[in-house]
Amino acid sequence: MAPTLPDRLLVALAALAGLLGVAGSAAAAHRPTESESLRIAAQFLLFHAPAILAMVSLGRSGFVGPVLAKIAAATLLLGLTLFCGDLTLRALVQVPLFPMAAPSGGVLLMLGWLIALLAPLLPRTAR
Repeated sequence: MAPTLPDRLLVALAALAGLLGVAGSAAAAHRPTESESLRIAAQFLLFHAPAILAMVSLGRSGFVGPVLAKIAAATLLLGLTLFCGDLTLRALVQVPLFPMAAPSGGVLLMLGWLIALLAPLLPRTAR
């Protein structure tokens, strides 16, 4: 079965998260005054990039329903964008992404993990 466009986009965006995680780690090493927020953002990007790749792979393999896998991966990506984007902007330019961006991103990250937790436990017919 050929990869779908959503799967390809999720994989590409997961790779982008990994790339940005490495770049953020390097930036944190060279900016001692802003390093803690940058380090946290970089770590979140690096921790979640493989999780997103895994969700796409699990969905394509049939181990979990492909729709739930895509929803979990997309939710994790959106959460990363808000959480890490806010931390990074605050560290580098002292401007938030928007009010409550980081907490909203954190809630979405937890929701993405909850969906990932439920995906293998739900019957296939429910997906």
